[in-house]
Amino acid sequence: MNYLISATEKYRFDTEEEATAFIEKAKEASIYNLPKYNCEHKVRKQKGEIIDEWFTVTLLKTFNDEKDPYDQITVTYSHS
Repeated sequence: MNYLISATEKYRFDTEEEATAFIEKAKEASIYNLPKYNCEHKVRKQKGEIIDEWFTVTLLKTFNDEKDPYDQITVTYSHS
């Protein structure tokens, strides 16, 4: 038997508002706990000028206690 203990996911957003809203939605989920999250502002420069900027959100989702797992979790990813 195998149990998913935790997963770290990283997302990119164009605005800080989108990133913050995503974190708030992740906090409300009932299938996992969210013990740690981070939002970073990233900038790409060329010849001293900003040519791109974005925000990254990193979420640590915990699904089971490692010492006493109780749920089998199946993770699926889709691409659109």
